[in-house]
Amino acid sequence: MSIELKQEWDLPSVRRPIVIFGAGSIVRDAHLPAWKAGGYTVAGITDPDFAKAQALASEHGTQALTVDQALAVENAVYDLATPPAAHASILKTLPEGAPCLIQKPMGSDLTGASEVLDICEARGLQAAMNFQLRFAPMAVALKDAIDRGLLGRVVDIEMHGVLATPWGLWEFLEGLPRIEITMHSIHYLDLIRHLLGDPAGIHAKTIGHPSHKVAQTRTAAILDYGADIRCVLSVNHDWDYGRPHQACEMRIAGTEGAAYMKLGVNLDYPKGEPDILQIHTGGQWHDIPLRGSWFTESFTARMHNLQRAAAGEDTLIAPVADGWRTMALVEAAYASSAAPMTPIEKRP
Repeated sequence: MSIELKQEWDLPSVRRPIVIFGAGSIVRDAHLPAWKAGGYTVAGITDPDFAKAQALASEHGTQALTVDQALAVENAVYDLATPPAAHASILKTLPEGAPCLIQKPMGSDLTGASEVLDICEARGLQAAMNFQLRFAPMAVALKDAIDRGLLGRVVDIEMHGVLATPWGLWEFLEGLPRIEITMHSIHYLDLIRHLLGDPAGIHAKTIGHPSHKVAQTRTAAILDYGADIRCVLSVNHDWDYGRPHQACEMRIAGTEGAAYMKLGVNLDYPKGEPDILQIHTGGQWHDIPLRGSWFTESFTARMHNLQRAAAGEDTLIAPVADGWRTMALVEAAYASSAAPMTPIEKRP
């Protein structure tokens, strides 16, 4: 028995040029390859470090732009591959009504996310969050399987990660008070919301590690979806003992079936390993041949959806209003982590 599931996003009838704000590693490793694969023209790259923008642009057959030049590109889609603290100031300068893609997180905290949402609404921006895990072939297929009832009613989701993440690739993270949930596990929380909707609450603990100064690199969390659904997340970025016992995987169980998903990119970032999706129905496991991976096909699909929405051909997935809900869940996780734990009674 073979199971055919949706994996790709439909192409837009017209591809608008893309202007990129930011010239960091995520642009080099994911955005530029994804836009090229999707058949998009990158009109240029702008960055406060103009020499950095020039070097990256020359490597990829485009040009470095000043901010004024970037804003003057006609009919552009703006790709904000920038740190969260920079989003608001850039969004204020974009042409009213412009389509734009905003790199997660939406803000450094929920207050910052609220400012971003207010700006986007006031300027009528067609703004989407780059929660691209929703658009990974394995995640699109998983959502299709769930929507088609192949798993029955979902009753269990478990996200498990034991990784060795090269945090040094992202220099802007140095000194930030919030790291692991805001910058990494936010993807898993957003995907879980995409599959199950909003939880009633969250219990969480996120901590660092004595071997380095990154604010948090280890997180455990329980999402409250009521009496019938168990939803847990356990992520450790300090498991630097070699590949055999590293993992990055999500298990989803329903009343009629189950699914297993391996997120390969995190096991050797940014090179990664192949993603895996397996579906259990009818008493056996089925391998789902994937037509691409989280990096970089999900970025391409994310852009396809935004460009189609800008042309009136599609509903915008993960707009900023929905992104704010993911940020609210992130904020609740940090609040839970900072709150006192339930004490254990001691015998008098």
